[in-house]
Amino acid sequence: MKPTIFTGSAVAIITPMHPDGSVNYEEFDRILNYQIENGTDAIVVCGTTGEASTMPDAEHLSVIERAVQTVNHRVPVIAGTGSNDTPHAISLSRGARDLGADALLLVTPYYNKTSQRGLVQHFNTIIDAAGLPAILYSVASRTGVNIAPATVKELAKNPLVCGIKEASGNIAQVAQIAADCGDEIDLYSGNDDQIVPLLSLGGKGVISVLANVAPQKAHDICQLWFDGKVQESAKLQLAMLPLIHALFCDVNPMPVKAAMNLLGWNAGSCRMPLIDLDEAQTARVRTELQKAGLL
Repeated sequence: MKPTIFTGSAVAIITPMHPDGSVNYEEFDRILNYQIENGTDAIVVCGTTGEASTMPDAEHLSVIERAVQTVNHRVPVIAGTGSNDTPHAISLSRGARDLGADALLLVTPYYNKTSQRGLVQHFNTIIDAAGLPAILYSVASRTGVNIAPATVKELAKNPLVCGIKEASGNIAQVAQIAADCGDEIDLYSGNDDQIVPLLSLGGKGVISVLANVAPQKAHDICQLWFDGKVQESAKLQLAMLPLIHALFCDVNPMPVKAAMNLLGWNAGSCRMPLIDLDEAQTARVRTELQKAGLL
């Protein structure tokens, strides 16, 4: 059996920005410490929610380095280092390794895409070159490429392929992966509205946007399940649905950054082409934060 990178709730952490668009490292430190102090089980840095797609390589690695230093081994730090250019992903992944990241999160190639055979070669080439445990990231709604269950089964033969963030929204696909791979790969929900369904199929947790604003609740949904309190876990999952839906009322991470600002964090704006929410969307996010007892 392969080692489990984390169990429970990993926050897909935002990257706070100054008004000029530069990274606000001081606020990033505050957010990281708040997350760890409030139940988060792992940090996923420079993912979709962290706006890695707008980061030059030096900045990308600098943000990973800051996360590693600030977290200081209290929980695992998982670095998003995927790319649609295999050598580029290798360079970022080796950089994350050298900076002390515990694992990698590798998204499927976007825009140029590839075949399922190409996915196997792409991921194995990156992971073998970096030598770090990795979580695959399947999110076809953003990349146009799904990782088919048979492809996951083939990739799971690699001893460093330890998990998959499943954000397809297709529970039948998740079930097939669980049936095909068993203990050879850990399943993580990539959708906050499907944490409990995925846990019911043997999942190990979630990589969560919700956790930015409600880290303890995201953790508790998982922990209640693991403690055998299935009804309580499901009840909390359902109670969080209106807030979860508000956090996806527009393109992630636009709503969660708005939510963080409403909660008093200096999250700043997203980098273009992402923009601020409009007034109606902001009001919706504010209302759901209030209903959830967070604001």
